[in-house]
Amino acid sequence: MRIDLGHDEEPEIGLIALIDCIFFLLMFFMVATSFKQVDQARKEKELAIQLPQATATLVAAQAAKAAPLVITLNAQGSVFIDNTPLSLQALHDRLREEAARNPARPIRLDGDRRTPYQHIVRVLDLAQFEGLTQVSLRTTQ
Repeated sequence: MRIDLGHDEEPEIGLIALIDCIFFLLMFFMVATSFKQVDQARKEKELAIQLPQATATLVAAQAAKAAPLVITLNAQGSVFIDNTPLSLQALHDRLREEAARNPARPIRLDGDRRTPYQHIVRVLDLAQFEGLTQVSLRTTQ
């Protein structure tokens, strides 16, 4: 036996939820476009500089200069010059001698990727203290 409880309501689309979604999307796009305008305004405030370009003649001119002093740092932070281990005091003395001979001599730091950054900073500080400012970094594997 079937019991009839009245008229079944037909399903309808909930307009309130749809309007909420549309307003949410509208607010999202309004906020996203305002952030984009802030980025453009920030770019206008940056300094207009022209970066130098490297050419083969610059590389050849640098190659003609003195060969760099290669300082190697291993993962434990030990310092080597020409595969000879040095203490920090010996490194400091060697950098002082190099600065007295040629203050413009380039220095290259070869550091293991596991070398703590503090050891690298210590060598950079010693070089800067002695007036050796042409320092480049290279990593070894």
